[in-house]
Amino acid sequence: MENVLRPLIVIGGSVVLTLVVGWLVDLLLRRADTRHPETPLWGLLRRCRLPLQFVLITALLSGTYRQAEIGSLRSHHDGIGRILSLVLIGASAWLAVKVATAVVESTYSRYAAATRDPARVRRVRTQVTLIQRVVIAVVGVVAVAAMLLTFPAMRTVGTSMLASAGVLGIVAGVAAQSTLGNLFAGFQIAFGDMVRIGDTVVVDGEWGTVEEITLTFLAVRTWDERRITMPVSYFTSKPFENWSRGGVQMTGTVFFHLDHAAPVPEMREKLHEVLRDCPAWDGRDWSLAVTDTTPSTMHVRAVVTAKDADDIWTVRCVVRERLIAWLYEHHPYALPRIATAPAAEATAAVSPPLTKRPESEPVAADEVRPRTGRG
Repeated sequence: MENVLRPLIVIGGSVVLTLVVGWLVDLLLRRADTRHPETPLWGLLRRCRLPLQFVLITALLSGTYRQAEIGSLRSHHDGIGRILSLVLIGASAWLAVKVATAVVESTYSRYAAATRDPARVRRVRTQVTLIQRVVIAVVGVVAVAAMLLTFPAMRTVGTSMLASAGVLGIVAGVAAQSTLGNLFAGFQIAFGDMVRIGDTVVVDGEWGTVEEITLTFLAVRTWDERRITMPVSYFTSKPFENWSRGGVQMTGTVFFHLDHAAPVPEMREKLHEVLRDCPAWDGRDWSLAVTDTTPSTMHVRAVVTAKDADDIWTVRCVVRERLIAWLYEHHPYALPRIATAPAAEATAAVSPPLTKRPESEPVAADEVRPRTGRG
C-alpha cells in the first residue's frame, strides 16, 4: 500500500500545490489590477500564470521525485533528473520572457497614453519591439547554453571552445559579416529614429507603410496590400523617402493640361467648393495657379493638403475627377483638342483625254487669254 500512496502523495501534492500557488498569484494580480487601473502591468502579468505553474511543478518534481520510490524508475533516476532539469530551464526562460514582455508593454502603454505626438509613439513602439526581440534572443541563447551544460560531454567541449574563443570569434565575425551588419543596422534604425513602424516610405519606387521592423529585415506594406521585405542595412546605406518624417501631414498637387481659354478664376472657385465637400481635406491650405504654357495648352496646378498620405491620395483623386467633369459639362472648350481632317483622295496618274470643242460652240470672252510667253 505504501508503494502506491507514496508516488500519489509526491506527484499529487506537487500538482495541488502548483495549482493553489497559481490561483493565489492570479487572485493577487487581479486585485492589484482592480485597485490600479491606470497601470496595465498587473493585468499583463496574469499572462505569466501558465509558465509560472510549469516552473513550480518542475521544481517540485525535481526535488521530490526520488522520494516517490517508484520501483520501475529507480534505474532511470539520472535520466529523469536531467529531463526535469531541461524542462525547468526551458520553463524558466519562458517565464522570464513573459515577465520582460509584460514590463515592456506596460511601459509602452503608459507612455502612449500620456503622449499626444504620434511620431514619438511610433518611435517608442519601434524601440520596444526591437528590445523585446533582443531579450527573447538573449534569454533563448542562455537557456540553450544552460541546457547543453547539463550534459557532462558538453562541459568538456565547452572548456575546449573557451580556450579557442578568440579564433572562433574572428571566424564567426567574418562568416556572419552580413548578419552582424543587419543587426547593428537594426539598432541604428531603432535608436537613431531613421524610420519607425507606421511611417510612409518610398523605396525603389514603391510607396508603402512600414509594418514590421526586426533585427535583420524590415517589411513594407504597399497600397495594394503587397509586402516588400528588405534588409535593414538598406535603410542605412541607401537614400529613401520618409513622408512621415517631421509629421504625417502631406501636401499634394494635381496638374491639368487645358486650353488657353480655360476659365481659371472660375476653376479656382470650383476647386474651393470641391474641397469643402471632401472629408479627406484637412482645411489647412489650397491654391490654383497657371504654372506653365505651351503653344497648344497651359499647365494649371492645384495644391491641396491632408492629414496623412492616404487622405492626400483621396483628395487628389476627388479634385481631378470633379474638376474634369465640371469642365466637360460647363466649359468644354477649355479641354485640349486635337484638330484633324480627312485625308485627300489620291489624284489619277494619267490625265483624262482632252475633249474637242465643237466648231459650232461659241467661245466665251473670259476664255480668251493673252499669250504671256509662260505657256
